[in-house]
Amino acid sequence: MRTHLLDANIWLASRNSFERGHDAARRLIEGADRRRFVALDLTLYEVANIAIRSWRSKRSARRLTELVRAACSGDILRVDDTLISRAIAIAEEYSLSAYDAAYAAAAEINGWTLVSGDYKDLVEPGLAITAEQALAMS
Repeated sequence: MRTHLLDANIWLASRNSFERGHDAARRLIEGADRRRFVALDLTLYEVANIAIRSWRSKRSARRLTELVRAACSGDILRVDDTLISRAIAIAEEYSLSAYDAAYAAAAEINGWTLVSGDYKDLVEPGLAITAEQALAMS
């Protein structure tokens, strides 16, 4: 079974019908029983931040973080020396934020497939695939 590392964009798009890729993100996550998902601890902060600051919903922040934890069956990766070193290198190589580079580094180090809604920074350079592409692989 392929392991998918979903970035915050995918989790958020799955719950916001106005986001690009909403339907595919929703269907991908709804199929969690047929796929293995993992997340970064960073993901929990990112989804909570958007829910609180942009959506102005503490309740949505709680639900999103619970969704990530449940769908990932507790497989939440914490930062370590190897991950941060590789993230810094990727950030420099691709001119990415350290946040985006952390996802790419985690996927690379662990042999996971990164699924992202960040088309410009992660999908177009070939560091990630879209939710639509992940669904097609199933």
